[in-house]
Amino acid sequence: MSNDSAVADGGAVSADRGGAVCVIGAGAAGLAAVKNLREHGFEVDCYERETDVGGLWNWRHERSPVTAATHLITSRPLTGYPDFPMPDHWPDYPHHSQFRDYLERYAAHFDLRRDIWFGTEVHRVSPTHDLRWDVSTGGTGGAGPRRVTRYAGLVVANGHHWDPVLPAYPGQDAYLGRLLHAAECKEPAALRDRRVLVVGGGNTAADLAVAAASPAAATWYSTRRGYWLYPKYLLGRPLDQAAARLRALRLPRRWRRRLLAGLLRHAVGEPTRLGLPRPDHPPLGTHPTVNSMLPHHIGHGLVTPVADIDRFTAHGVILADGRTIDPEVVVFATGYRPRHDFLPDDLLGGGERPRLGLHLFAPDHPTLAVVGLPQFPGGAPVMLHWQSVAAARWLRLWHADPARAAAVRPTLFRGTGALRLPTVDSDRHWAEVDPHRYLAALQDLLDRMESRP
Repeated sequence: MSNDSAVADGGAVSADRGGAVCVIGAGAAGLAAVKNLREHGFEVDCYERETDVGGLWNWRHERSPVTAATHLITSRPLTGYPDFPMPDHWPDYPHHSQFRDYLERYAAHFDLRRDIWFGTEVHRVSPTHDLRWDVSTGGTGGAGPRRVTRYAGLVVANGHHWDPVLPAYPGQDAYLGRLLHAAECKEPAALRDRRVLVVGGGNTAADLAVAAASPAAATWYSTRRGYWLYPKYLLGRPLDQAAARLRALRLPRRWRRRLLAGLLRHAVGEPTRLGLPRPDHPPLGTHPTVNSMLPHHIGHGLVTPVADIDRFTAHGVILADGRTIDPEVVVFATGYRPRHDFLPDDLLGGGERPRLGLHLFAPDHPTLAVVGLPQFPGGAPVMLHWQSVAAARWLRLWHADPARAAAVRPTLFRGTGALRLPTVDSDRHWAEVDPHRYLAALQDLLDRMESRP
């Protein structure tokens, strides 16, 4: 694409950064990308629309899904970046403010802020005819003039937990109560003395139901399907550490599922005994909902499980089982969709389900990578580190040894489907990967890029 396209998208190219790489976003994914690109010899410009690092962990920002009560659902030792562990004296499950502090420490330790343009939004990205990128930027919210800068590579790390998905039920428009997405419910104390219905089966829904239980006048918890509830501690250890011990037994997956089902029944009980729907899938068949306090609050009558919504009335909700409840506030904890408005349509392929090699590499643009897209039932920074290492090493190979890169490139798109966890088919789980197979696939790619034919 020539400069003419850049003019159409925001002005003529004002700077050519040569072999530098552009990173979009300075959250957990973008920071890992900046750090690892730099260590592989690249100059980097990172654009962040907010005023500091942290991404979604800047919980008071409009786009953050984090609430005041959020804690990690993976344990401290298994959550941090491999080359920058969290402090040993922190709790097993750090508070969200501690994790943001951790990201700030990571940025300071590796001196990443010097490569980040804060308060800067990417408006448009255009590929050029020579496989480079024209990136149009300006102040967040449209402030200031736009600038177009040309880069040799592009790493998209803008996250996918900021564009809320809102369901539509019959009668919803006529409902006179308040409808919120979980992203708008930062302070559960705002629900004090209200009758609240929380809708959703994931971790955010469970956390919000628990957080609302004390201040609210009544709290209902509605799920569309049954889910297994996982305790934060199992066999006397944080859940992910206990799961690692089970995996070390090297049992077939079906046996591990049976063993885990038995352990969950002993630790939590059958979901139906709590009044929750029976799961229509085995353990590990969905992204885990990890919450020890939800069964506690249900057992104490502070949270009441109810069926899925059938329709709204002006003053209440009619449930799928025919029961009627009268919430004043309905909070939809119904997830987010990946969104990349600054990229041309279909650049990643697949619309809301991008088709990427190893959930990382763009199919038709060898100098474009997307870090942080897969759902990973484990500590995300581990995945983000190795994804960004793979992206940096690929870009280095592409520019240093085009012939070798051409030989390796077809292998980037083989076997991506085999990395998927055998979960239910839903928008929430389309990019759910097996953490062990996925990391092994990234390591295999790194080995192939370093080997000589």
